[in-house]
Amino acid sequence: MLTSLNKPSEAPEQSHPFHIAFCVDDHYCRSMGATITSIIDNNPGIAFTFHVFAFSISDDNRQRFSQISSKYNVATHIHIIDPAIFQPFAHISQFSYYSPTIFTRLLIPSTLRGITDKVLYLDADILCVGSLAELLPMDFGDSAAIVVPDADETTRRRCAALKLSSQRYFNSGVMYMNVEEWESQEITEKTIHAILQNGKDYRFPDQDALNVVLEGKIQYIDRKWNFLYDLIHDLEKDNRQMRNIGEVVFIHFAGAVKPWNNWCLHGSRDLFAKYHAMSPWADMALDAAPRNYKEMRMFSRFLMKRGKVLDSFKWYMKYLSAR
Repeated sequence: MLTSLNKPSEAPEQSHPFHIAFCVDDHYCRSMGATITSIIDNNPGIAFTFHVFAFSISDDNRQRFSQISSKYNVATHIHIIDPAIFQPFAHISQFSYYSPTIFTRLLIPSTLRGITDKVLYLDADILCVGSLAELLPMDFGDSAAIVVPDADETTRRRCAALKLSSQRYFNSGVMYMNVEEWESQEITEKTIHAILQNGKDYRFPDQDALNVVLEGKIQYIDRKWNFLYDLIHDLEKDNRQMRNIGEVVFIHFAGAVKPWNNWCLHGSRDLFAKYHAMSPWADMALDAAPRNYKEMRMFSRFLMKRGKVLDSFKWYMKYLSAR
């Protein structure tokens, strides 16, 4: 049973809108729409400005995104990134190993400098189920960002691999960025260089690099601001309802299975469907069946857990043929 922070919470007085940024491609616009509507629904009285950073956005998704403004009286902006911005790094041989998309969110502070002094970056596989009132007035001090610890086991492994003396490691799916400090401390440039110099040794290139560069320059806050919910953990045990996760604000479905995968038959679908139905992407159906060989293999395992041996075998054969 899911417990969330759906309690009345008085919105803080705002002299400026609260800025939230996403970095997506067309495939993730649908899920981003649910993220945005979940934030709006749980935070009446807060003035938001939503930003999308992308290399390209289809006309259809542009139109849908703009509908959020008229429907919910919030501001929306699309920032199309010119790949030429990375030209200064092209001479570094390692640059060709990486898709420019992993650098996208590093461009948020420089783009929004002069527009806002702080911006919340969110992955598009997150749903908001509580109030942001406590987050808005947080004092950064001289920290470049406010972040949330990753899972204990991930933290242990990555701290050892990266030799982090702080023994702390954050998940970069939620980052509250201090624009001026981020820029003055040259976090973007240092992170790009860290990826290019050491990325082949990183398990998560951009996240690992951010942890190395930002060590000692960040504040950590409670995991309720980025609660990592692994659906595979439930489905491997054939638990189809959401676990009691206590009072959280952001649920981050960071694993390989997402709540918009209708085929997973997990209760998180209902939570996603609630906010999806409120978004301009509401007419787009959830994923009815696995779309790639990795999803096919997972679905075969889940079906076996449910005792559906024949169906499991059929999907395993599809996995083998698609691999």
